[in-house]
Amino acid sequence: MIPREIYLQQLRQFIDKPLIKILTGIRRSGKSSVLLLLKEELLLRNVPEAQIIHLNFESFEYIALQTAEALYKFIKQQIKTNKQYYFLLDEIQEVEGWEKAVNSFLVDFKADVYLTGSNSHLLSSELATYLAGRYVEIPIYTLSFAEYLQFQRYYFPDKIQDNRAAFESYLSLGGFPVIHTANYSEETAYKVVYDIYSSVILRDTMQRYKIRDVELLERVVKYAFDNIGNTFSGKNVADYFKSQQRKVDVNTVYNYLHALEGAFILFRSPRYDLRGKEILKTQEKFYVSDLSIIYAVMGYRNRMISGILENVVFLELKRRGYQVFVGKLDDKEIDFIAEKQGEKIYVQVAYKLESTSTAEREFASLLAVKDQYPKYVVTMDAFWKESVEGVKHIHIADFLLMDTFS
Repeated sequence: MIPREIYLQQLRQFIDKPLIKILTGIRRSGKSSVLLLLKEELLLRNVPEAQIIHLNFESFEYIALQTAEALYKFIKQQIKTNKQYYFLLDEIQEVEGWEKAVNSFLVDFKADVYLTGSNSHLLSSELATYLAGRYVEIPIYTLSFAEYLQFQRYYFPDKIQDNRAAFESYLSLGGFPVIHTANYSEETAYKVVYDIYSSVILRDTMQRYKIRDVELLERVVKYAFDNIGNTFSGKNVADYFKSQQRKVDVNTVYNYLHALEGAFILFRSPRYDLRGKEILKTQEKFYVSDLSIIYAVMGYRNRMISGILENVVFLELKRRGYQVFVGKLDDKEIDFIAEKQGEKIYVQVAYKLESTSTAEREFASLLAVKDQYPKYVVTMDAFWKESVEGVKHIHIADFLLMDTFS
């Protein structure tokens, strides 16, 4: 199994700490694999396998444990000594009342608890109620470009590509790990991804939020996908449907967007006003959790390339632990202001700087920011100036592989 070090490094900090560790992310993003990698790590630390209780609640083997009471009784039977036990509980949201059982584990046993789940709102709401202040969330994303290269080297060692050519392959297939364990065609890959998407829509969106108007939900999804990289609001969506002779309440649109965020299909990036130093409540941007979902649902569209590249950069910033905002400075827009531990970076994303006017526009937004934090213009140009007055221009493949952005 290929180690996903970005997540193992985070988990290592919390092993044996008195906090519940919860791995969240869209289905098939690799949460279960990270849990297995953690098990390997514990075994390397000489933890006896009998003290590691690993359950996957999507397996029929554990169908009888899908109530809090049944799970608690089963776990209690496994505890044979007063030593530390490690509970690795995969897709915990399948257990009704799971939060009560987990709370009891902390009270009754010497336990180090790790959970995975595929709906952020389900987990955050129940955890906040029962386990406030006693958990840490570790988001798991689909493969980064660096991880994609790692998978390519492992599964296809004879396939040689330079990084920029490899990036174009990554861009067309997305990052779901299962796609990169075999030599799938684009058509087959998108069928696999569409099945993942359908499962997420059904189980983590419609069932969880009791959504009955499937057709409207799919329209909202397609509107969001078609506007990746564009600012919009619930009112924009409602107005669009009105123009299509379909009356939709703005609150319903926001509820559907909220549900899609909860299932990790979409991520929201709020706008930040640099001049007023405040987060604005309107005209945010939404990005998809993996590009291949857009292709699977809507097909590949060349006109979307700028938004697609923005999406790739957004996810990379999120993977690295940044809070990511869309920037506004007077009449200028900055694609991303990313903050982490008091540090910032600014990123402008474009497909290509095909003319002097395009280049001037992309650099101008960043040159207007007068602080000393790093600033990047990220594109797919093969050649261009390296920097303009301290604003660095870099190919997106090289940007994604940088060790650090600061």
